[in-house]
Amino acid sequence: MTTYLKTFIALFFLFNNDLCTAQNRSIYIPDGYILFEEYSGDLNNDGLEDCVLVVKNTQEKNIVKNRFGDTVDRNRRGIIVLLRDSEGYNVAVQNLNCFSSENEDGGVYFPPELSLNIENGKLNIAYEHGRYGNWKYIFRYKKSNFELIGYESCENRGTIINSKTSINFLTEKKQLLENIFKNGEDKDEVFKETWKDIDIKKVIMLSEIEDFEKMEMYKY
Repeated sequence: MTTYLKTFIALFFLFNNDLCTAQNRSIYIPDGYILFEEYSGDLNNDGLEDCVLVVKNTQEKNIVKNRFGDTVDRNRRGIIVLLRDSEGYNVAVQNLNCFSSENEDGGVYFPPELSLNIENGKLNIAYEHGRYGNWKYIFRYKKSNFELIGYESCENRGTIINSKTSINFLTEKKQLLENIFKNGEDKDEVFKETWKDIDIKKVIMLSEIEDFEKMEMYKY
């Protein structure tokens, strides 16, 4: 093999492994699923950019009419986490149905909006619910899985924050901030802080979560 050919092959694999490109990521998406969203960042602090895919099922039986008569896709979504090494990407976690559809019925309001991001080596899975507040699950890579290490939520009434909750699953502590003026539209927010110990009987892993909307964080 000539030096030129060796160089070409090395550059070819370097280019194709450098990013989670459309051509590369498709091989990690199971039949019957499509790519919904994609995120990238270093998840295991090795200096290489990893890839997180949000995928969506495509079963025709879940294409239905909503209560307004519109045709909507109620197929659930899932997550595939790809960790990169010198040879390419490897599947670290695959959980294909843990997120509800973006077209779920939100009742009197729209359903919460799912978003992900990678920050400081951690995977954040967040929900925004407009004037009602937001909540976030924080995962850290450990032993070939992603462990839930934190939870944060904010309960709002319009522009007023009623309360904030923060759970640290590593220290087994919970912080609660309650606005003592939550019914006062014309008063600045003043929070009463409360701490409590929590009992963690079982570590929560990303691969084992059946439905994020059924996670009962209030029990901690």
